[in-house]
Amino acid sequence: MENKNEKNSSENLALVPVSQKAEKQSGKLTIYEYEQKYTKRQNIRGAKILLNLAATVIGLFLFACLFFVAKNVYDINQYAGYAAAGVCLILYIVLFIVPVVKIMKSPYFITNVNVHTVSAAQKHNRKVRREIADKIIDLTAKVDGVGWYDSATVGELAIAVKAGNDKGIMNVLTKLYTGSVKKTANDLIFKSSMKSAMYSALSQTSKVDAALVVFLNLQLVKDLVFLYGFRPSDAKLVKIFGRVFQNALIAYGLGGLKIGNSLVKTMGDTVKGIPILGAAISAIVDSSVQGLTNGVLTAVMGYQTIKYLSQEYRLQEILDGVELAETEVEIEETCKKLEKELKGKKPQAA
Repeated sequence: MENKNEKNSSENLALVPVSQKAEKQSGKLTIYEYEQKYTKRQNIRGAKILLNLAATVIGLFLFACLFFVAKNVYDINQYAGYAAAGVCLILYIVLFIVPVVKIMKSPYFITNVNVHTVSAAQKHNRKVRREIADKIIDLTAKVDGVGWYDSATVGELAIAVKAGNDKGIMNVLTKLYTGSVKKTANDLIFKSSMKSAMYSALSQTSKVDAALVVFLNLQLVKDLVFLYGFRPSDAKLVKIFGRVFQNALIAYGLGGLKIGNSLVKTMGDTVKGIPILGAAISAIVDSSVQGLTNGVLTAVMGYQTIKYLSQEYRLQEILDGVELAETEVEIEETCKKLEKELKGKKPQAA
């Protein structure tokens, strides 16, 4: 029986590709294996254009909602309308423009690389990790009772930074992200979802609901980005902004359930890993509980954001440990050796 098991084990091992065997033995991927496994064809410039376009579309939609709110007040009383317009302008700047600028200016990891860009990406990612570490240490030291990060772990991070230990910085950040940061992120999502639910239940106006959803969703993304110290890549951020816009449309269209139901059906890909939320969304929309619907949609968007952040942090962690198939030093040495050999061999006279 034991011989049979051993035979089956050896046969299964034989089915494993050579590259995977090497990965299991060394514990590291080569850059070619990383590229095959994790790198996707992506138009970097196109992603940046789409990101700016998504932010612009959200901005125009929000501006239209606030404009009609101010106009409705103006129709009732002229001076109250001017005051409402001023308040709407301040809200637009403080709760839309400022969060979007802060999100887009935050650092991000480069993980979609190939053999030609891996060295620059690793260098960039080390710099980002150092910036994140400095920010967390500074925030913990200067803000009393912030409670976002475990103090003991932040102390370990400060020691790694002082020693210039890049590997140590990454290991401690991983410890933070799987511990206190994850707990804090869940708390932020819950609080933001509660606000979205309560404010929407109080307003009962489609334009105000849509504006509130945009404000609260963007504020949540900004808070999560600040908590983690980095933002998702441009391609992932486009998806998050798209989710914010979709949530705003659902909030606006819940007065006519046909719009709400048709848009909710497109959310299946996001809530696959959260079946309870998926079931809750269908039940909520069918029962027209608008405030609770917006709260759940905000929660889904928040979990999608931390999912992308966790994925990209994990990828940069893997990328940091890849083995380069050939280095610049090896290439230089080969070129010198080739040059020496060619010089040593003089062409024979005819």
